[in-house]
Formats: sequence, C-alpha cells, structure tokens
Amino acid sequence: MGSALDEGRFLQEMVIMADKLDVTEELTRLHSHLERLNSLLQSGEDAGRKLDFTLQESFREINTCGNKIQDAAVSAIVVDCKNELEKCREQVQNLE
Repeated sequence: MGSALDEGRFLQEMVIMADKLDVTEELTRLHSHLERLNSLLQSGEDAGRKLDFTLQESFREINTCGNKIQDAAVSAIVVDCKNELEKCREQVQNLE
C-alpha cells in the first residue's frame, strides 16, 4: 500500500534541511573575526588577550561549519584550519 508524496510537506522538509546546512552566518562571522585579527595585528598594541579570544571565536565558527557540512573534503579543510588556528593561539598565549 503506497502513500502519495505530500509535496507541501516535502518542500517544507527541504527548506528545514537547507537551513540546517547553511553556513552563511558562520562564514560572515568568521570573516568579521579575521578582519578583527588583521586590525589587532596592524595596531601594534599589546593585544594578546584580544587576539586569543578572536582566534577562539574563529575556531568556533570553523568548527560549526565542519559540523554542518558532512563532506570529507570540507572536513579535511576544517581540520587543517583548526590546526593552524591552534598554532596561532599557542603563539598568542606566549605574548600574554
């Protein structure tokens, strides 16, 4: 006994899925964090804690993107980015 596909329900589920996979917001915040990092580095001021916090927030955005996008190629990029951010955080913590 087959049931007919409810097109409205199907479209609703697709919209929900697309929303869950959308990383636009995370990428916008990441871009903002990277601009902040650049600004802090260019300022020449003692910004160890600010740099550390901004790197931590960048790590969080990249991690969220990796969690949302379940793809092997993206996962590899996420791991590489997280590794590089962790190296940066270690260097910044030496400044504090």
